[in-house]
Amino acid sequence: MTSAEFAHIGVVCKDPIQIEKFYTKHFGFIRTRVFAPGPDQVVIIRSKNLALELFKATSERPEKPPAEAGPMYPCWRHVCFVVDDLKAKLRELGDEVTITLGPLDMSQFVPGMKVVWVADPEGNIIELNQGYVDEDNPPPLL
Repeated sequence: MTSAEFAHIGVVCKDPIQIEKFYTKHFGFIRTRVFAPGPDQVVIIRSKNLALELFKATSERPEKPPAEAGPMYPCWRHVCFVVDDLKAKLRELGDEVTITLGPLDMSQFVPGMKVVWVADPEGNIIELNQGYVDEDNPPPLL
């Protein structure tokens, strides 16, 4: 098999500068590349192994923004960040986000796990997760 490694998620934004400032402020992203500087620039921002490529929208959203944990039709549902203190992160985000679902205690799946979903300034869903760990021996893909 030819190798493939994650590069980025493309995000179309009404206001890419506002979105870049939000993710820089709250999730430690930094600008790593700018294509075609100017009003229609495309910017890549990165936080550790997650990169977002920010594009300027050229049309309006065809339907209302997703709710709860994200859409249930085929698409990317949400972006998740693991945080060490869910309550503190929510306080830090303040009124810059809207809680769309939770906080929920998910200890029945992973001991100590708590989750909340919020909408960023443009309505994109973000999962904030405290306590997630990978399973030691997940069942194999059949």
